[in-house]
Amino acid sequence: MIIEGLVTTENEDGTPHLAPMGPRVEAAWSRLVLRPYVTSTTYANLCRGRCGVFHVTDDVLLLARAAIGGLASLPPLRRPLRAQGWVLADACRWYAFEVRAIDDTPPRVSMSAEVVEQGWQRDFVGFHRARHAVVEAAILATRVRFLPAEEVLAEMARLRPLVAKTGGEAEEQAFRLLEEYVDASYGAVRMRSEKGGERPHDGLA
Repeated sequence: MIIEGLVTTENEDGTPHLAPMGPRVEAAWSRLVLRPYVTSTTYANLCRGRCGVFHVTDDVLLLARAAIGGLASLPPLRRPLRAQGWVLADACRWYAFEVRAIDDTPPRVSMSAEVVEQGWQRDFVGFHRARHAVVEAAILATRVRFLPAEEVLAEMARLRPLVAKTGGEAEEQAFRLLEEYVDASYGAVRMRSEKGGERPHDGLA
């Protein structure tokens, strides 16, 4: 199964890096398969340090901000008890892992990782329809450079009523951030296309 959440890794200077990711997870949560893009900071950090922490969280506003690079500063973090890495202080559950094998076939590598430590911090409240909609919108936002504008905008329009009907302030804010990012991204790509650059949905996320 694939679980959407947040991954922390460590930059070369020792500072933490936060990114959304949906690894494939075994039922026993003993192993993860992560598939970062080869151009991403997460990929570079995992290749170098071979360790990170995957978080299960119900904070969709944080997930949305991380997906579009909209974090002015990182939320509170701490170190795991024994493993290396950084733990989000407000995550529901966390799983520190070590990468055991890497298949670096482009465009997305496959990293097989073993969970070496885990922890529970608070109950997972769950995802109502609005939170599910924000997660889906965040995934779309990370793919604006290689999906057609019409497809993404139509899907965002379908998701919007779910947020309006069942969401709260956090979900509304998260979805609005993602809408603005998607609109701005396609506008920028169209401008490059009109100047003779790539087509609106070319490129990588």
